[in-house]
Amino acid sequence: MLSMERIIEIMAEQGLRITDQRKTLARLFAEAPGYLSAKDVYDYMGQKYKGLSFDTVYRNLRVMQELGVLEQIVFEEGVKFKLHCSENHHHHHMICLQCEKTYPITFCPMQLTESPDDFQVVKHKFEVFGYCKNCQEEAAQEPVQAAAGKREAR
Repeated sequence: MLSMERIIEIMAEQGLRITDQRKTLARLFAEAPGYLSAKDVYDYMGQKYKGLSFDTVYRNLRVMQELGVLEQIVFEEGVKFKLHCSENHHHHHMICLQCEKTYPITFCPMQLTESPDDFQVVKHKFEVFGYCKNCQEEAAQEPVQAAAGKREAR
């Protein structure tokens, strides 16, 4: 994973001014264990920077994505961002819908896809959503725990 210092270094190398807000944003993503929505980031940043606009937050998220610092994933509830993973080669992800743990897919399914002759692919995304082993086990135990709770309440 990228450190806060490396994120700031990447932004500086691309000519971005390193403001206190950008340092805070770099720290947030360097320390965040999972995905954050733009609203999550806005709420966090708004605690420290009064008057900060949502547009400013979103613009910085987009810039960090374009620099390769952040990855953007579209979940059912909307777009979320996460620090770019440490895989150094082209790959895709399987993502747990419960805990958002991410697993790399070690090959690219585009190699198995036939494109029409008159279509040029310039970029693609491929994510698989499901439930990790731990979240599957927790879900299987929930009905048992709920039933036990109802018996105790009587």
